[in-house]
Amino acid sequence: MRAYRTHVSHIDLCGRGVIARVLKDDTQGSRHQRFVLRLPNGQTVLIAYNYDLAPRIEGLRSGGQVEFEGEYEWNPQGGVVHWMHHDPARRHRPGWILYAGRTYQ
Repeated sequence: MRAYRTHVSHIDLCGRGVIARVLKDDTQGSRHQRFVLRLPNGQTVLIAYNYDLAPRIEGLRSGGQVEFEGEYEWNPQGGVVHWMHHDPARRHRPGWILYAGRTYQ
């Protein structure tokens, strides 16, 4: 919440929340699964998970519980979290998503 209020980007972030809405995949360039996650404080954040670099998340549904670690980028809509996988160039810390008892990274 502090990163959103202060417009901070490029920070590693861990969190959890409930899937508010599953969006269409972004297939322009690297492919990403996208969903809106509602955090415990009520704020929402876009999760963009690159499934070209990590296994596709199975069975995403609204209402599902998610835990994550990734990189946060500020935007006026609440921000986006990405880099929830390894970085082949090793410039980003590896992240992960925990959904339905399975860790994706």
